[in-house]
Amino acid sequence: MSGTNVDLTSTEISNIWSSYLKSSMELRFFQYFQATVEDPEVKTIVEKLVDFSEQSLEDLKAIFIKENLTIPLGFTEKDVRLDADKVFSDTFILYICHDITMLSLSTYPSAFPDCTRKDVRNLFQKAIEFTVQMQNEITDLMLSQGIFLKSPQVAFDHTVDLVDEMKYLNGLFGGSRPVNAAEIANISRVIHRARFSKMILVTFSKLATHQDVKKHFSKGRDALEKVLETLGDVLEKENIPYSASGDYNIFEVRNSPFSDKLMLFFVNTCLGMFCFVMINQALTSSLRTDIVTKFTIISNQMKMFYGKGLLLTITEKWLEQPPQVLDRKI
Repeated sequence: MSGTNVDLTSTEISNIWSSYLKSSMELRFFQYFQATVEDPEVKTIVEKLVDFSEQSLEDLKAIFIKENLTIPLGFTEKDVRLDADKVFSDTFILYICHDITMLSLSTYPSAFPDCTRKDVRNLFQKAIEFTVQMQNEITDLMLSQGIFLKSPQVAFDHTVDLVDEMKYLNGLFGGSRPVNAAEIANISRVIHRARFSKMILVTFSKLATHQDVKKHFSKGRDALEKVLETLGDVLEKENIPYSASGDYNIFEVRNSPFSDKLMLFFVNTCLGMFCFVMINQALTSSLRTDIVTKFTIISNQMKMFYGKGLLLTITEKWLEQPPQVLDRKI
């Protein structure tokens, strides 16, 4: 029963439906980047991402048609203006491509194990393999251009020891131990992600035309600024240097190249990864109580902002309903 003639499970339907929306969103951004990028090395990266996104949509569409399922609306050529002026610097474009591949490395591997039908598994396996390849190429290019934001490099104690006292967890009442490697990695990773997300929201708040969407992006920018202050303070007190802000240059344009619907979906999707994956991972692998408390507060604040973003998509009638079962209530 591993062939392609068995019915799709609810999980498989959910995964291909979500992947279609995600791929259609990514394609519109990649097409705009292809039209505006100048650096030939970055352009090569973007062209590969465009080609794969187009093929992915065709593969997903074929499954929808075969199974007689409604194809999602997703995002179309109406959601992007390819003739619009350049908004992002080439370096910022590369950062966005890196962020989108990070999103794919979170979503595709989690979808793959839950799928049983061979054609669906093949689709996600191909997506995983391509994404890993692109992540390597993007990272190599960022390193060669000197723009990759690395985690702090500090000296560590090389002795092997076991925790034998509860005070190892202490961080709220003085006498706290130095941060460990996992905590440094978590904090720096979230700082880098928050800086990137903040600049996306700064850009989108300038481009948005709906006042409610513009205000939502501005509130998100302010919330992320607080995240940066909170976590930056931890590293500063420990005298741990961390990477300066990346090259997030943007240009003033008269007309937005993106629909508000497209920008809000991008923020909801990528911020969702930030809220539910990155911060929760930091929470579960941090041990000092003051750091756990900070991440808990950040998680709650970001989830609240994420929820408001979803409500806004409903208010604007931009949220597509996922496939639903027939009503079986008596």
